[in-house]
Amino acid sequence: MFRPLASTHRLPLARQVHLGHLPHTRSPLVPTLSFFNSVTGSDEKIPTFRVLDGVGKPVDGAQLPEIDEAFARKLYENMQLLPTLDTVLYNVQRQGKTSFHMTSYGEEATIIGSAAALELDDEVLGQYREMGVLLWRGFGVDSVFAQCFGNQDDTSGKGRQMPVHFGSPAHHFQTISSPLATQIPQAAGVGYALRRSPDRRSRSIAACYFGEGAASEGDFHAGLLLASTIPSPTLFIARNNGFAISTPSTEQYYGDGIASRGPGYGIDTVRVDGNDVLAVLSAVREARRRTLEQGRAVLVEAMTYRVGHHSTSDDSFAYRQRSEVEDRKRIDNPIARFRLFLEAQGWWNAADEEELKTRLKADVMKAFKHAESLAKPELGELFTDVYAGEEPWNITEQRKELTGLLKKYGETWEPWRTELARFKNKGQDLTKA
Repeated sequence: MFRPLASTHRLPLARQVHLGHLPHTRSPLVPTLSFFNSVTGSDEKIPTFRVLDGVGKPVDGAQLPEIDEAFARKLYENMQLLPTLDTVLYNVQRQGKTSFHMTSYGEEATIIGSAAALELDDEVLGQYREMGVLLWRGFGVDSVFAQCFGNQDDTSGKGRQMPVHFGSPAHHFQTISSPLATQIPQAAGVGYALRRSPDRRSRSIAACYFGEGAASEGDFHAGLLLASTIPSPTLFIARNNGFAISTPSTEQYYGDGIASRGPGYGIDTVRVDGNDVLAVLSAVREARRRTLEQGRAVLVEAMTYRVGHHSTSDDSFAYRQRSEVEDRKRIDNPIARFRLFLEAQGWWNAADEEELKTRLKADVMKAFKHAESLAKPELGELFTDVYAGEEPWNITEQRKELTGLLKKYGETWEPWRTELARFKNKGQDLTKA
């Protein structure tokens, strides 16, 4: 006669009697039914790694990463450059001079700290808040404005990309695309290609950035599965800033954040305080080492908060309280936290702060005025750089069609004449060819 199963679902797995292992696995066999719902093995949530507390003091037991004064000042200056640029670019969009912008307010420590932990030739696949990675690598504010204005100096896409959709082969930064999460499986492929390249397999990884909202896409799971099983040296950096546009993280998932998904793919995972630049620096340095050493994926979840609007197309005060945002700016400001640390080390003071802000504002405004004065690239650039080798027939036909329309209407129809005046050589590279 069979007896019903005893209700032992609360019995911890560690206390159960083991009856060997399931063949060809490391899974122990147990005689009691037990469900689990935590990667920690208890009711506790995944811990968050922190080095500096909210007022910039090292927490008890924390080990500071190896940095000197020059490196620390570079971290801080880049963290300050981000909001300086964002403020001008946001206002420029509001004036109608550019079409779009996305700020990094509140996420400066996550972006700059992770950028500083990577090697300069690691291949980066960003989402759209990783401008700071390029700045750390020497992209320059002139190049930032050139891309956002789409002028003739735009090396990212010759005016054909949306603003803040950067790309730079010279800086090992793959071109950003708007569709959410497409870069995640692509990053696994890039990592695999690096692993198959004899001159790079022992020194380079792919680093992929995305928000917690993008982790709700199927591409997230495809990318992690590929990078963990093929495997490929790919470091996934999730910026958990609390919102996927207007959807709060509480409505995006029921589990313990994004970090809880890493063990399901068998990859090393860590959660870090994304507003602590030194914690991010340490965590990503170690994550990168593991990625390269193991040749497979590693996942980092950086816990931060988006204090800016999602983009210039968003008004976040329609779905969250203004007081909540102001409190987070004041209480958990990543820039202020690191500045307090620098001051405690004797590496920063009020005079340094004033000089830095004055210099950054002057540099940014100079770059803005220069970018605004430049024409767009030659109109014929619309048809170049897309395909390698012989030009496809459809591109040839499109160029001929546009050339014919320009010759017919370019000089006589006022809207076209006005628009052509904005391009280098006013379209004559096509009409005079």
